[in-house]
Amino acid sequence: MSKVSYYTPEGLKKLREELKQLKDVERVKASRAIAEARDKGDLSENAEYDAAKEAQGMLEMRIAKLEDALAGARLIDESQLDSTKILVLSKVKIKNQTTGMEMNYMLVADGEANLATGKISVNSPIGKGLLGKSVGDVAEIQVPNGVIKFDIIEISR
Repeated sequence: MSKVSYYTPEGLKKLREELKQLKDVERVKASRAIAEARDKGDLSENAEYDAAKEAQGMLEMRIAKLEDALAGARLIDESQLDSTKILVLSKVKIKNQTTGMEMNYMLVADGEANLATGKISVNSPIGKGLLGKSVGDVAEIQVPNGVIKFDIIEISR
């Protein structure tokens, strides 16, 4: 049974495109590689055949995982979200009370998280600590090194 995950239109499109690529292109390549390895003779001592079968197994696992994610995927209607609190798809500006450093993040589903682009998962320690907070609140977030306090400066969509 798949768990429900919330996605932006962009994230859901990316998930569907990856699944289509794996099914339509990569699956054909894997089958071709197995057939070529099989044609080389004795399968009991054919490392190329074993590697192709293992690659196909990994591909099928990835396809199953993506299908499961899509089965539980829900599109987020941003117009229905409270813009005064930090929720999924909120863009937040926070300030570390200790260092004074300001950071901008967007809270997204696990599958869309990418720290390099400023997108953090709502299930990450920082994401969990920010959820439900409003401008002016202080988020105390437990991290391996202790507790970090962030001032919530701005929330937008």
